[in-house]
Amino acid sequence: MSSPVLLDTDVASAMYKGKQLPILGKIAGRSPYLSFVTFGEMTKWAEVRSWAPHNRVALNEWLARVPTLQSSREIASVWGMLSAAGMKRGRPCPHNDTWIAAVALVHQLPVATLNLKDFEDFKVRHGLQLIRP
Repeated sequence: MSSPVLLDTDVASAMYKGKQLPILGKIAGRSPYLSFVTFGEMTKWAEVRSWAPHNRVALNEWLARVPTLQSSREIASVWGMLSAAGMKRGRPCPHNDTWIAAVALVHQLPVATLNLKDFEDFKVRHGLQLIRP
């Protein structure tokens, strides 16, 4: 079995759209996973942008092929710890990125992201593994 990777929403979106980005080459052959947050964010985009029914069907079919990791008490606890740590340092992180980091840390998965700025603190202070562009 290939090694798993958690996709940040930006990478999941690029993959769904068939974009050719260097980071996709770095995760080729790995087993992609989504967090419940990325699933929600991608669904939100279809709603906000009033996608046509056939485009929503295509998105739902793609989402169904990529396993989604759900929240749990452990993930919620790690999210609280990460959020509190950022607040104490005076550097609160965006909520959705914090949730994605919590999912990755609990499942011991690297995160493939284009959004290095918001995940770097989790890497440096909490050992989050990142796959960068």
